[in-house]
Amino acid sequence: MNKPAQTIRIVLADDHTLVRAGIRALLEKVPSVEVVGEADDGREVLELVRSTSPDLVLMDIAMPGLNGLEATARLVEEFPEVRVIILSMHRSEEYVLRALRVGASGYLLKRSATTELTSAIQRVMRGDLHLSVQLSARLLKALPVRAIADRKDPLDKLTARQREILQLIAEGENTKSIAHILKVSPKTVEYHRARLMKGLNLHDIPSLVRFALRSGLISDES
Repeated sequence: MNKPAQTIRIVLADDHTLVRAGIRALLEKVPSVEVVGEADDGREVLELVRSTSPDLVLMDIAMPGLNGLEATARLVEEFPEVRVIILSMHRSEEYVLRALRVGASGYLLKRSATTELTSAIQRVMRGDLHLSVQLSARLLKALPVRAIADRKDPLDKLTARQREILQLIAEGENTKSIAHILKVSPKTVEYHRARLMKGLNLHDIPSLVRFALRSGLISDES
């Protein structure tokens, strides 16, 4: 007699309600899968993982406050047993490489979710890596796998707190609101802002925003 498959507990993270509804509808067709929570920003993802103990997080990149790649890095560090599949519209090599570097187990294009979601979940839960078919051949042709770890990321010169503050600055938050969001003093925010500007050799807010866009910390998607 075959042993019944263990249910895979999943958290969905995307700041678009309709996208989450569409992914949930796809997951309802996948055997032995249960959606245990939904989040629309990176901090809510971390809180949900703490409270629901999922096996897997399907994580969008472009989320306000704390983006999906930063959330993934924190999640993997705090909950190494939880798998993360990035589910994104972005085909850029830089996004894929950053996702792998911060610990994601898969990178799935949203346009491929209908055909690849089930296999992606199965592969990742077996401990394998999954990249969308549309990405894998192009990525491996452009960059050997062993070079991924050596690829330099301009954000590496910043601390996690500096990256967090940079994202909030680029999203238009002022010092007072950032301090409130992060539950720190305005002086702490000003200190980190000064340090990251010095480290990046940038001297005004527009330059920080352009850097955040170029490095993929925030997205210009509508």
